[in-house]
Amino acid sequence: MVLIDDIATVLDDVALMTKAATKKTAGVLGDDLALNAQQVTGVKPARELPVVWAVAKGSMINKAILVPGALAISFFVPWLVIPLLMLGGAFLCFEGFEKLAHRFLHRQEVEDHNAELHEALKDPAADLKSVEKDKIKGAIRTDFILSAEIIAITLGTVSSQTIGMQFLVLTVVAVMITVGVYGLVAGIVKLDDGGLYLSRKDSALAQRLGNGILWLAPWMMKTLSLLGTIAMFLVGGGILTHGLPPVYDAIHHFAEGVGGIAGGIVPVVADGLFGVAVGALLVAVITPVMKLWKGRSA
Repeated sequence: MVLIDDIATVLDDVALMTKAATKKTAGVLGDDLALNAQQVTGVKPARELPVVWAVAKGSMINKAILVPGALAISFFVPWLVIPLLMLGGAFLCFEGFEKLAHRFLHRQEVEDHNAELHEALKDPAADLKSVEKDKIKGAIRTDFILSAEIIAITLGTVSSQTIGMQFLVLTVVAVMITVGVYGLVAGIVKLDDGGLYLSRKDSALAQRLGNGILWLAPWMMKTLSLLGTIAMFLVGGGILTHGLPPVYDAIHHFAEGVGGIAGGIVPVVADGLFGVAVGALLVAVITPVMKLWKGRSA
């Protein structure tokens, strides 16, 4: 009975700390959902769920690397956690601004590529394995950065606990967020199929509902794409400002001066703008270097 009581107590502690950690990571989870739903769109309908499943497996591998890695860093070199997060934040800002630059500076190329992809999707004989691979790699890469932040936030929540308790909570959170996020992503990318199914029913109500879903689905994906880009700057910028005390203090000092609801919005906007600025700087520096490197390798 004593053993059972001890197990029950441990499980209660894990549940409480998991709940606290998921509350703190709720914003990042929303960003994770938006980014991954955006990343896995644009493949053949029959391949959407396999692509989501491939990304979900990659996400679990990410967590399998990050959880023991976070515990090892926390135990042996705790000072390394913030620099690694800063690198991840900078990477998100770079990717976000690179996406914007490519979209607005190379608009015709983007439109041509989208047209080609749309035509290819109509061709049942088309081989889009390379497109799938690129999307899966991109989604897993982005997932790694966001997962690292979630794991780091969770680790901070349980840093005062024993190493065994930290491992349990981190593992539970890792499994929960992977199942939850990619379950929702799967539902979102198959939303149009559900609408098509309902629109072909005999019931007038089902048909109206199905047609409404078919109308809503493209707008939802466009919205998620926009939110995904914004999320890159908010998350990346937030990581960077938190890791730079002078910048963080200046933002919050200004927010306190503003006060009220606007004062609560100021830090979020400032994080996003800081992320855009850092992303622009990194793209301006790294892109020419990458082109030069490719030129030398060719």
